[in-house]
Amino acid sequence: MNKKERLVAAIEQGTVIDHIPAEKTYQVACLLGLFDLKTPVTIGINYPSQKVGNKGIIKVSDKFFTDDEISRLSVVAPKVILNIIRDYEVVEKKTVETPSVIKGIVRCNNPKCITNNEPMPTHFHVEGNILTCHYCEKEQDISKVELV
Repeated sequence: MNKKERLVAAIEQGTVIDHIPAEKTYQVACLLGLFDLKTPVTIGINYPSQKVGNKGIIKVSDKFFTDDEISRLSVVAPKVILNIIRDYEVVEKKTVETPSVIKGIVRCNNPKCITNNEPMPTHFHVEGNILTCHYCEKEQDISKVELV
């Protein structure tokens, strides 16, 4: 397919977030603060995908994400693909992986946990799909977490 004939306009430089599960697209955009940016952002939902059924795709002009921003993304949409674009070409592709430690992103589901009662960031150890709170050791499934 010609680059100029894509379903969503090509960007000169920035980041394309691809293979987002369609139902997570809005959450990903919120998590990354895309509605506050001053650069063009294109959000598409329900594109056909062999990998995830229906997918979302987000194109962000003139924005390259930090590792911290990407680790936030891994909590709601692991395995999405980040395409780094320069001069309309993909110069780097990264699959988002969930890190082994997540800090300040997810709320602990234990109401008695110190992080829910004192002004301190949450801290979880990740093993597979299970997050374990560093402070109270309560476990929770990553697919059912509540974001901070």
